[in-house]
Amino acid sequence: MTRTDPRGVIMIADSDFGEVDLEREIVEDAGFELLAAQCKSEDEVIEKGRDVDGVLTQYARIGSRAIDAFTRCRVIARYGTGVDIVDVEAATRRGIQVTNAPNEWCAEEVADHAVALWLAAARKICAYDRATRQGVWRWQSGEPIQRLRGRVFGLLSFGAIAQLIAERVRAFGVEVWAHDPFLDESELRSRDVLPVSFDRLVEGADYLVIQAPLTPETHHTFDRATLRRMKPSAVLVNTARGPIVADAALHEALTEGWIAGAALDDLEEEPAKQRDWRPRNPLFTLPNVIVTPHAAYYSEEAVATVRRVAAEEAVRVLTGQGARYPVNSVPPR
Repeated sequence: MTRTDPRGVIMIADSDFGEVDLEREIVEDAGFELLAAQCKSEDEVIEKGRDVDGVLTQYARIGSRAIDAFTRCRVIARYGTGVDIVDVEAATRRGIQVTNAPNEWCAEEVADHAVALWLAAARKICAYDRATRQGVWRWQSGEPIQRLRGRVFGLLSFGAIAQLIAERVRAFGVEVWAHDPFLDESELRSRDVLPVSFDRLVEGADYLVIQAPLTPETHHTFDRATLRRMKPSAVLVNTARGPIVADAALHEALTEGWIAGAALDDLEEEPAKQRDWRPRNPLFTLPNVIVTPHAAYYSEEAVATVRRVAAEEAVRVLTGQGARYPVNSVPPR
């Protein structure tokens, strides 16, 4: 088999890694051709990938329209863990294997980032930095700041990443609560975490970190009604997916004083999915918001791992070896 006579074509629908050398080496060494695209819509995915054998995707949506348009596709490999951008049900109907990367690829990084956002918001680090750069050298430029010890640190979900967050924040003397309807309460208690209802979490947490997956059920979980119930001194941290929080409701909550602050690693609009995005979101105008560009997962090591996993999964499926990290169950071809 030569590279002029490939076994098939694997397309990178989109990525923001800057180059595709790692993927190209894996794909071409297995005898396939690599097609690198930057699709920002499902129409572009269809246009460029209609006849490919496999797809790697970071942000580009692979919905039912694209899946039904594919003529040869056998695998969709996600750069990451969440697969909300892929219509898994449609892929399963077409016999297309969907794969992802296990949580471990960036669990340590996301836990570190969540704690960093929490501390930056709670200790007003960004407010102090802005003030000092403008010539204001006063501790009062960050007031009010409350002592962390003895306060309630809440977690929405208690999966692998949330468990690492809990381990880290316990050193600050906070009381850790969590709500996770999919875990037995004994699992939380065994980790010195108090299991609570969603209502109690929202109403009682001084700091609330969202680490839940984005599903139709979790979309806009934090809307006006939910944010109204939080403490006026509370800080909301989102290191999960942006659409779990309704941006317009959060803007209202922060400007009207329903909550004290927020730290977000993603926005509802997900800028990376848009072409020629501009920072027009009103949240950027508020001094009590910290926003990072969906970077919680990032380290050099994590990025190399997720790129390798996605490319290797596509190759494995197309060469009949089976996926290591399948999301759905499809009959072998």
